[in-house]
Amino acid sequence: MKLLQRGWRMVREPTLVRRLMVAQVVLVLALWGTVFALVLNDGGDTPGYLSSASTGQAVLLVADNLASQPAQQQRTLRAVDAALREDFVESDLLDISPLMMVWQGGKLIYQTEGMPSGVQGAPEHGVETMYLGGVRYRARTFRSPDTGTTVMFAGPAEPMELFLAVNSRGYFLLPLLISLPLLPLPAWLSIRLAMRPWRQVAQEVAARGPADLTPLTSRPPHRELVALVDSINALLLRVSSSAQRERSFIADAAHELRTPLAAMRVHAEALQRQTDHPVQRELLNGILSSGNRAGRLVGQLLQLMRSDAPDSAPHVRLALDVLLQDRLAILSMLASRSGVELELVAAEPVHILGHSESLVSLIDNLVENAIKYSPPGGMVQVSIAVAGDELLLSVRDQGPGIAPELRKRVFDRFFRDPRQTQSGSGLGLAIAASVAASHHGRIDLGDAPGGGLLATVRLPRA
Repeated sequence: MKLLQRGWRMVREPTLVRRLMVAQVVLVLALWGTVFALVLNDGGDTPGYLSSASTGQAVLLVADNLASQPAQQQRTLRAVDAALREDFVESDLLDISPLMMVWQGGKLIYQTEGMPSGVQGAPEHGVETMYLGGVRYRARTFRSPDTGTTVMFAGPAEPMELFLAVNSRGYFLLPLLISLPLLPLPAWLSIRLAMRPWRQVAQEVAARGPADLTPLTSRPPHRELVALVDSINALLLRVSSSAQRERSFIADAAHELRTPLAAMRVHAEALQRQTDHPVQRELLNGILSSGNRAGRLVGQLLQLMRSDAPDSAPHVRLALDVLLQDRLAILSMLASRSGVELELVAAEPVHILGHSESLVSLIDNLVENAIKYSPPGGMVQVSIAVAGDELLLSVRDQGPGIAPELRKRVFDRFFRDPRQTQSGSGLGLAIAASVAASHHGRIDLGDAPGGGLLATVRLPRA
């Protein structure tokens, strides 16, 4: 279950959404960048007047029709030249304004003021690149097939021409450029909507406890996610079946072991009463001691299986102070054999909704551990206090305590503090923690005042 929760948390991380959004934006930008590059390659640094053959044909027509009127011809060509440059003059862009040269009868009859002489293009070359006075120009030449009159347009190939190219092709480029800043919002929104069913499944998994292995109830409409939910449910079913078989096996084995262990104890006690030989009595004492340890381990395994099983018994209102008095009275004989004094501190009656048998198991394990690790002549103090909506059940001993770095691990099954010399199975605290969790509580371990361990069980009030 922890692996499933960790996996779903990774799905829920905003980093994934950001990565998907960035990937989507990058893909669209790449596609639009390709379109943009194609436009530029198709004449991105070529002014629009070089691409229009009708402008060249109009100038040729004017030059030929007015060939017999040189003065009128010059005024008309100058007017055409001014018309071509009008927008550039008004925009203060004379440096990139178009230049025009006209030849008739093999002689240069007109050129834009300031344009270098001695250059002439070839009509068959189309748009070509040439250098005039060390400046790069893009030029195009048109020639009349009837009269041989030639006109050449040229313009500097400056970076500003890129802007002009975008402007001249704005009917499909500018909408793309305008929409670029708006790309992240629809990308984020579309991904977030697509992730919504994943979040619903993730929230259901995250809300579960480690013992809840029932199938997921979320049924998303998406086929891809349905397959994933079905796979998770199948996994949960297998894990639940495996855990149930494990609990059944341990419970059955523990039940079966109790009978031969009890019989072995009876026989060993009978033999002990019938012999006075010191060696035999010592050996029989060892058998009884080992049998008692085995019997205690079997009992703890049964308690562990009950605490792990789904809690089908109803929780009832119990007087926790009365339950503690009864258990401490029973455990007082164990404490007296170890030379340990038990003390109960309960200022007022307290009640809890719980399962009596499970709470008995919790109390017994905590108090027995405290007795076992307390030195002779020591004291184990059990107290109950009310703190807001919680009941605090505290067990304080005067033993060696538990190192802070081990206080989480001691709740693991079969784990024991390597420094401890007392015998034990390592199941007592695991059972207590499981019972506390089934009652929606927890156990905290800390240092007791004056030395020793302080175990505090926090349970909700009835």
